[in-house]
Amino acid sequence: MGSKPNGSVPLALPLLVILTGLAGCSADQYFMVPKSNLETVNASVQNQRATLVTMENNAKVRFEQTIDDQTASTEIILQAISAQVKAPECPPVPKRQACPAATAAKAVASQLKGKLIVGEVEKLFLTAAETVYDARVDSGAETSSIDARNIVRFERDGSNWVRFDVPVPGSEGLLTLEKEISRRVKILQSNVDDPERRVVVELQFVIGNHTQVAEFTLTDRSHLTHQVLIGRNVLRDVMLIDVGKEFATELPDTMINGNSSYRDAIRDTL
Repeated sequence: MGSKPNGSVPLALPLLVILTGLAGCSADQYFMVPKSNLETVNASVQNQRATLVTMENNAKVRFEQTIDDQTASTEIILQAISAQVKAPECPPVPKRQACPAATAAKAVASQLKGKLIVGEVEKLFLTAAETVYDARVDSGAETSSIDARNIVRFERDGSNWVRFDVPVPGSEGLLTLEKEISRRVKILQSNVDDPERRVVVELQFVIGNHTQVAEFTLTDRSHLTHQVLIGRNVLRDVMLIDVGKEFATELPDTMINGNSSYRDAIRDTL
């Protein structure tokens, strides 16, 4: 490098002096806050933290106290409501009366292989007439028959009907019944040449504990011992005859004594 002129040295010295002064000034400004003042600031911060903790604890206590007060107030209100309002009560369930048919059903009847055992004569309850007859059981007759008087045929709603009277056992009275005609049959008897034409109707009856609906021919049986005849159309697959025995079955006492409730229950089985 070449030598500098002598005039350049004086210019560098003043600049160095200025920079050194500025650096010294900055160092003195950084240490202007005394250490004693820092301790005061820390103490103030600690006091503020303690104050915040105290306020938080006080708020928590007041919140819990408010909840307790509300709970106690609610309990008092509920107790007052319970004391003034009576709890609802359901009405007692009425007792159901026993079905008359169930309490009265004490019929006596023996069975063999699912079939009712009957004698040559049995008590028969005719539902339509509400009357008990002594019925003769005869396996030689094809169709059952009943004593009928004053038989009159007529038409009802386009169908053929019949009006007839049945005797009331133990009295001279007659009971009038009306039934729709099921069919007509010809009956050939040994003591007459011409067959007898008979009207057939369906009747409900009870023997022992057995209830059934079957066809009966209407004919005057006033000259015969029994007013009802039970034939094969009833016996078939239902009854067995114990030859030489009579009244092998018994009707319920309530039916014999005229209990209308029991008779109504019998009709409901149709």
